[in-house]
Amino acid sequence: MITATIPTMVGNSITHSIGQIFQPVFKLFATVLAFIYAVIPNYAIAITILTILIMGALTPLTVKSTKSMIAMQKLQPEIKKLQQKYKGAENRAQMNEELMRLYKEEGVSPAGGCLPMFIQFPFLIILYDIIRGLTNVTKENLPVPQACHLAIQTTHVAPRYIPNTSKMYCNLVASGGKMMSFGIDLALKPFSHHSSWFAAIPFFALVGIAVVLQYVQMSRMNKRNSANQTNSQMQTLQKFMPIIFAYIYFLIPAAVLIYMVVSSIIRIVTQEAIFRSLETTSARSGAKASPRITEGTKKSKEANDKPLPSNGTSPKGQTSPNSEGASGAPKPSANPSTRSKAKRKRKDR
Repeated sequence: MITATIPTMVGNSITHSIGQIFQPVFKLFATVLAFIYAVIPNYAIAITILTILIMGALTPLTVKSTKSMIAMQKLQPEIKKLQQKYKGAENRAQMNEELMRLYKEEGVSPAGGCLPMFIQFPFLIILYDIIRGLTNVTKENLPVPQACHLAIQTTHVAPRYIPNTSKMYCNLVASGGKMMSFGIDLALKPFSHHSSWFAAIPFFALVGIAVVLQYVQMSRMNKRNSANQTNSQMQTLQKFMPIIFAYIYFLIPAAVLIYMVVSSIIRIVTQEAIFRSLETTSARSGAKASPRITEGTKKSKEANDKPLPSNGTSPKGQTSPNSEGASGAPKPSANPSTRSKAKRKRKDR
């Protein structure tokens, strides 16, 4: 019995320690969320705006990872050469060393394209803990803050991370810890106890939307990034990541699912805009690099393409090669002395 409780005590202690370390981070995001809710008193909209702010801060990282993917595409010829040079299992270690040297010289990371996918985990954990803290329910009777101006005198709800004078705090206390928005409680999970199966449909719909967006994001990334095709492990990981996220989505509140849906949409749009911008820039650079036809070159080309006159002379007065006789021999020119001898013979006659 004692042996069974030791792992639980250790796990709770570690969780508590981690929570204490990240308390300032939780309070920062929760305070920003409470401020947005004070302006727009809707939990879903407030979470959406907070997600936009977070994704705006992560945009430089998304740009960097996308450029890393494109750089990997350009390195494919060199990578294939190394793979052909170091064939066989006995040369695999040397091939990996050469690949790492190539990546270091070019300043790219083979896992750069997957970075936006993994960067979601910290914010997923942060928002999950914030939602749990905001909807914290205790068995003790707690006094209601005077700033809330509520009729009840005691409450079993004690929202954490936000000031007890904020509008969000008072509304959470009044609703008993429910985050009602558009008719659904965002504090609940897909498999939470719902009033009916019909009431659970929006929660499962959010999970489906989040998974589809995750798949679309990875599909577009794989389509654009042909470099990942050489790394079967990375490609397999990207295929199974939506399934792993689907399992996580069933375990988190709907409020966190809204964050995942909005962040996936923003990430898809951002990546597509970056790809199109870089492709346009590359096309313009290629057009500038092509040789220009000068005015003199253009006139010379027109003169060369112009058909010769029927008298066999070129426009510059030069004799055309086609001005020769039908036999192909050149026409003999007349000699002045020969003409004078012919005149004397005619006179003598």
